[in-house]
Amino acid sequence: MTIQITRLSDPAVRAFVTAVNSHDREIFSSRGHMEVENESDGGHRLIARYSNDTYGEMRTTWSFTVDDEGRITRFETGQA
Repeated sequence: MTIQITRLSDPAVRAFVTAVNSHDREIFSSRGHMEVENESDGGHRLIARYSNDTYGEMRTTWSFTVDDEGRITRFETGQA
């Protein structure tokens, strides 16, 4: 089961996932796509099926640091 992007809790993370899925080259150049399966920590941690033109599809974890102004200052990702 996936979570709709519009239902993601944190606006900055929601904008990030939207940018990835719309293939914004300022994010990644490998045409990525995220299907979020789970969110936690106020929307700052995601488990998602991530796919791109380079590596195919994999289950991934994402951890975001969002500052007081609502901007992502750091993110980490890896295989789930």
